[in-house]
Amino acid sequence: MIKMKRIYEPASKDDGFRILVDRLWPRGLKKEDAHIQLWLKEVSPSTELRKWFDHQPQKWEIFKKNYLEELATNKGVKELLKIKETQPIITLLYAAHDQQYNHASVLLEFLKREIG
Repeated sequence: MIKMKRIYEPASKDDGFRILVDRLWPRGLKKEDAHIQLWLKEVSPSTELRKWFDHQPQKWEIFKKNYLEELATNKGVKELLKIKETQPIITLLYAAHDQQYNHASVLLEFLKREIG
């Protein structure tokens, strides 16, 4: 099972293996309070794509298409799939306020397709 959650929400034992998938460290959060097993910034959108999108819903479809293209050749995806082989539950953590229009939802969809 792979799921996603805002990093600002309290950690839970139901989260399993917690992976921060943001390129930038979340504002106002101390590393010791994050309760993560891995910070995999490599799977986040490129800096150029992230800045272009700027969390603007009207750009969502183009952002999603471009990010999926990036993920197709992303080395971090292979690391995530390898982790999935040994971890029954993985939670992708992100900092964005918007729970619908954020890169973690695209990554989650991509991983579920890859796993089958």
